[in-house]
Amino acid sequence: MNYKNKIVLVTGGANGIGKSITAAYGEAGATVIMADVDKVQGEKLATVYQNQGYKVFFYPIDLQHVQHIQHMFEEVSREHGNVQILINNAGLSKFKSFFTLTVEEWDEVLNVNLRGMVFAAQAFAKQNQGTSYGRIVNIASTRAFMSEPHSEAYAASKGGIVALTHALAISLSKEHITVNSISPGWIQTDHYEALTNQDHEQHPSLRVGRPEDIVNACLFLTDEKNDFINGENIIIDGGMTKKMIYTE
Repeated sequence: MNYKNKIVLVTGGANGIGKSITAAYGEAGATVIMADVDKVQGEKLATVYQNQGYKVFFYPIDLQHVQHIQHMFEEVSREHGNVQILINNAGLSKFKSFFTLTVEEWDEVLNVNLRGMVFAAQAFAKQNQGTSYGRIVNIASTRAFMSEPHSEAYAASKGGIVALTHALAISLSKEHITVNSISPGWIQTDHYEALTNQDHEQHPSLRVGRPEDIVNACLFLTDEKNDFINGENIIIDGGMTKKMIYTE
């Protein structure tokens, strides 16, 4: 897919799955804004990608601050043009006993994972009013649908992302902006070779996921010709959420 002349903003773009998403759009010819709180890693990666000929630029941001989000879109617009593709990928996980979870810890997870996403989408939508093309992809999680102990804040934020996605799709339909979400399962972002046969074989697809599994879905959903998938959540987990798991 050719993304030349497209401007893409990836939140949480310097680490994990976001790092691979950033690289993929850069390789496809887009101008990519890699927005992340990790300034050291972001600046390092931007230099690496630019040396490879990619148009990747780092923007430091803490998504807990809504005014910083608004300023980021304004500054990116001045320097590069309006963002046409928003990958809302940034996320914070904090698993802690429900009995000791504090208001501050709850708020931090929800503010980064959900509130930051809402106002990034708002700033994006304002820039793209009256245009004929805009794409938002929100990265949720299978934790929106299944849980393990002590994941209340994370699960609530990811469930909120799925609901936010279909709400935004309806609100932004007249602006020709499609909004979809992706819910990854187990995606191993490093040391893939260290995984065991048991790790792989418990998946119906017989392997643990890789970042490119999520990258490929992003590239597909944001293609200019693809405007009929809208408000949808796509689970990419090798089939794990479809598998009954009981102790025999």
